[in-house]
Amino acid sequence: MKYDTLILRYGEISLKGKNRKSFYDTLYDRVREQVLDIKDIQLKKRFDHIEVVLNDVDYRRITDRIRHVFGIQSMRAAIIVDNELEAIQSGAWRVIKEEDNITTFKISARRKNKDYAMTSKDLNYAVGSFILKNMENVTVDVHQPDMNVQIEVMESSTRIYGKVIKGVGGLPVGSAGKVMLMLSGGIDSPVAGYMMMRRGATIEAIHFHSPPYTNDRAKQKVLDLAATLQKFGGSLKLHVIPFTNAQVAIRDYAPEGYRMTIMRRMMLRIAERLAIKREALGIATGESLGQVASQTLESMNTINEVTNHPVFRPLVSTDKVEIIEMAKNIGTYDISIRPYEDCCTIFLPKAPKTKPKREQAIRFEENLPVEELMKEALAGVETIDVSKQTEALEDLL
Repeated sequence: MKYDTLILRYGEISLKGKNRKSFYDTLYDRVREQVLDIKDIQLKKRFDHIEVVLNDVDYRRITDRIRHVFGIQSMRAAIIVDNELEAIQSGAWRVIKEEDNITTFKISARRKNKDYAMTSKDLNYAVGSFILKNMENVTVDVHQPDMNVQIEVMESSTRIYGKVIKGVGGLPVGSAGKVMLMLSGGIDSPVAGYMMMRRGATIEAIHFHSPPYTNDRAKQKVLDLAATLQKFGGSLKLHVIPFTNAQVAIRDYAPEGYRMTIMRRMMLRIAERLAIKREALGIATGESLGQVASQTLESMNTINEVTNHPVFRPLVSTDKVEIIEMAKNIGTYDISIRPYEDCCTIFLPKAPKTKPKREQAIRFEENLPVEELMKEALAGVETIDVSKQTEALEDLL
């Protein structure tokens, strides 16, 4: 069936106060980015929704592009008919007939045009009666219908909604500031990035790379993870930080049990420096409480000491099974399980401290040229615009 328009409804944004318009504008920009190359459609910013005038474009072409855009609660395809009762009845019949396996329905009419001759209740009855007379094997169910046909009477026309596609909700990316995501090659950190983006944060990713101990395939895996995250929030930058010399120094000078703790402290220091340079207000990680030695409360407390930036851990209360399920849903799991190690697996101690002390970590770091290692790592940062990398790859295919 050919639909005339697609209505994008807001969710949580509708609850905002005086700054609501800025959220609307940001969401409009995110939607526009996804459909910019589809020339025939028109985007219209309304008071309580965004309208996509389809102009004969299949609505599925649009929903496939924007189904991952945060801030959209639902996408509703509609036909537009005249305000005459006969046109509304016929339109509702066509919308229901289009669906498969519909045995129960409900008509939900409302009048934005309060001067319309019929009340919403009368319109429900008139349209419902018409459907029952002209369709076999369907009945009305006002509580749990297979299909709820929504009718919206406006000033000069009426929308009749058919297909309803659920959105991902949340807040539009770009409405809540910037966060640096510490992106390893594992399962957890991409999910953490997704969750931060769902709350409106713009993310830039940081990856610590340790050649020759980690190879280019490990780096490509992270680039592919970043490209997957990018579809949820527009362009994304990936900062690849050379970390070999820092890791070798930590291996040589720190006691084995504290190597992981000191390595994480070094990473967090570097991440904070880069966050300041990139004007990011926080750092996000994929840590889950108690999952590994570096993620106990004692470890987090000792590691966090080195930064004044807030460290966000959106997965802190989730277990591994839940994280894996989320990774599969967002499309990062199959990439994350590629058998290429990241730097966190290098020089892994046999028995890392699960309750490291701050004062001990500080004492062991006295043997390390911390500032020198940080400056060296930051001087070698490779910044990749993931959107351009993706475009270049598509050009080759």
